[in-house]
Amino acid sequence: MKALWLENQQLHLHTDLPIPTPPAGEARMRVLRAGICNTDLELLRGYYPYSGIPGHEFVGVVEQGPDTLVGQRVVGEINAVCGQCRFCLQGHSTHCENRTVLGIVNRPGAFAEYLTLPIANLHPVPDSITTDAATFTEPLAAALEIQQQINISPADKVLVVGDGKLGQLVAQTLALTGCDLLVVGRHAAKLANLEARGIAVGFADAVDDRHFDISVECTGNPEGFAIARRALRPRGTLVLKSTYAGNLTLDASSLVVDEITLIGSRCGPFAPALELLSTGQVNVLPLIQARYPLSEGLAAFVHAQQKGVMKVLLPTFRPLKCHIGNLVA
Repeated sequence: MKALWLENQQLHLHTDLPIPTPPAGEARMRVLRAGICNTDLELLRGYYPYSGIPGHEFVGVVEQGPDTLVGQRVVGEINAVCGQCRFCLQGHSTHCENRTVLGIVNRPGAFAEYLTLPIANLHPVPDSITTDAATFTEPLAAALEIQQQINISPADKVLVVGDGKLGQLVAQTLALTGCDLLVVGRHAAKLANLEARGIAVGFADAVDDRHFDISVECTGNPEGFAIARRALRPRGTLVLKSTYAGNLTLDASSLVVDEITLIGSRCGPFAPALELLSTGQVNVLPLIQARYPLSEGLAAFVHAQQKGVMKVLLPTFRPLKCHIGNLVA
């Protein structure tokens, strides 16, 4: 089968990899769509020493698995867990001590023609959701995880820092709580997409220091972290939604003095994400900027790494040839 292969921070296109055979308890999907996200780009930069097929945002058709799922479109939770460790037994299976993670930790990912996942991880996609839109289920679930971790009410002043792919989804989901929300970013066109949905937007100079109860950092860069931190009042909550390829320097003393709560946030619930997509309470289609066939996946990554680019999808058709930097044919 065709697949993208990441090794030593270089991405290659392979055309002769074996089609995976699902082990007991797993199903095999033919991948219809896969989305390139910032975590994939950070893996390419060395955020985590992963070798193999990357990619974890996908929609597939079950080709081998339970009769009830064969032929159905599905999306899949990315953590394959043991069910026996202390975290699994406590209901925190996304932190399973023995987990593999689709396209990130010891499990081949979605930038391929086929993948396998545990049957328990799969969620059928309702007919009301297009395949393009369903590709956003995983990042939308990650955005919803914030509301699993903290209570957000209309009385809360909330800041989202970042107008990129994740920031857009976080903003749309937080807006549904009725909170007093402001989203800041660097790109007028991206901010306009949120403003059209009635969300207050601005640039960094719109942020008043020590004014917000909650700030959510979605940029993955030190400048974004600094904005999110200075925006918080004492006893505020800072939510980190981005991974960082490099080290982050922070003023730990100020966190102590202001009694700031710092929360890391990643994977979230799929069922509510599918419900939001099905009912149209979030709009993800404007976030799609380009589509490429898997055979041009290297060009897709080149495109996705350009500043300001939103979501790039594989493996739909768009002819383009490209070879650059650490992307190798």
